[in-house]
Formats: sequence, structure tokens, C-alpha cells
Amino acid sequence: MILDRFKIEGKKALVTGASAGLGAVIAIALAEAGADVSCHGNSREPETTCEKIEQLGRRAFAVKGDLSKRQAPRGIFDETIKAFDQIDVLVNNAGTIRRAPAFDCSEEDWAHVLEVNLSSVFRLSQLVGRHMLEHGEGGKIINIASLLSFQGGINVAAYTASKSGVAGLTRALANEWGRYGINVNAIAPGYMHTDNTAALQADERRNRQILERIPAGRWGEPEDLAGAALFLASPASDYLHGTVMIVDGGWMGR
Repeated sequence: MILDRFKIEGKKALVTGASAGLGAVIAIALAEAGADVSCHGNSREPETTCEKIEQLGRRAFAVKGDLSKRQAPRGIFDETIKAFDQIDVLVNNAGTIRRAPAFDCSEEDWAHVLEVNLSSVFRLSQLVGRHMLEHGEGGKIINIASLLSFQGGINVAAYTASKSGVAGLTRALANEWGRYGINVNAIAPGYMHTDNTAALQADERRNRQILERIPAGRWGEPEDLAGAALFLASPASDYLHGTVMIVDGGWMGR
């Protein structure tokens, strides 16, 4: 049955940035579909997400790591493998943003955003990709891109550069790894109710301008990404490689 292709019963997943927001919703959705989930957090503990996963009858594992540190991906990977023995699904969701005019963007802010949003995505994907190759059963890697993978944005040069890089990296890894049964795809969320967009939500003028362009007439909720993430994590997407799936309420089509 076609619905069976959306099930991931018994799979092991790692979701970064799973303490709240998009990552928490994605982690719980994967658990609802049958996966055990390693939930990564940094400034926030992922224990609440883990509790919700365990209430669904699935195994959960909490792992911490500061992805602005070069060695963090290795630690997160090693701890997850120790807990679950394998990783079938990787969701590179963790991200950060620092807003400033490009004239004033500091070297520190530039380096921090690029490390968290792009370099850590490559490092974790490389570690998990090698593991999937050695395991011999393929797997799914899902990167969280952005509308700014396609647009320039304002006062977010580092973020735009990092998310444009995520889209390119997604395609590059898909080209290399598709032959091994490793699907690498991405989701580009639109304007979502998350901590990263708090400043935009609080700006009455900017908030109005954003809503006027979205055909759906509302900001997205983290739950709006759950279906896309489950599709990309499941056998239903086995012939999808290098795609950046836009979930934006129609923003890009306007």
C-alpha cells in the first residue's frame, strides 16, 4: 500500500536543533511515523522533545553540542551511534541568525553563522554519509535551507550566504551519493513562527509587508513542515535527489 511507504518503523534518526521550534516538531513527527530519535540541543535542553517521543512509545536520546565549535559534529555523531548503533535519517535543522547591515557585520558574526549553518551541516553529513555507505542500506539526509537560499534578504548577509550554501551543498552531495541509495534533499521554510523571526514579527511594518505577500495569508507554523520532513525521510521519496522543497505558503510564487 502506498501509505506504507510513508512509514519509517524501526529507523534511527538524528535531528539537530530539536529542543524547540521546527526541529522539535520534525523529531516528534519522525517518532510518530515509527523512528527512534536522537535529539540535539545546545542553549536549550532537548529533554521536553525526548519526553514527547517516549510518550509515543519510541526511544529518544538527548545529545548536546555547540555547532559553532568545529569538533561538535563528531561528538554528536559518536554519541548517537553509541546510543542507537546506526543512523538512517539525518535532519540538519540547527541554525542561527545575526542581523546587521553588511557594512557592520563583524568577522566574529560572519564566522559564527557560517560555522553553525553551513560548515556543521557538511561535517555531520560527511560523518553520517560515510556511516550510511558502510552500513550498506542507504539513508536520508534532510537539510533545512531557507527562502534566502534563493533571495538576498536585508541585513542578514551571513545568514543568506550560509543558506545559499546549504542549497548548493544539498545538490552537490546528492550528485555524489545518490548512487549509494543516500537521498540528500532540503526543505526551504517560508516565514515561520520561530525564535529566528521574532524581530520580524515584532516589527509592525515588516510583519504587514510579509503577510501581504503570502497567498496563504499567515505566517507558517512549525507543524507545517512536518509532512514535508516525513516524506523526505520515508521510502516515498526514494527517487528524489538534490531537491530543495519550498514550504512557504506561496511566497515564492507571488
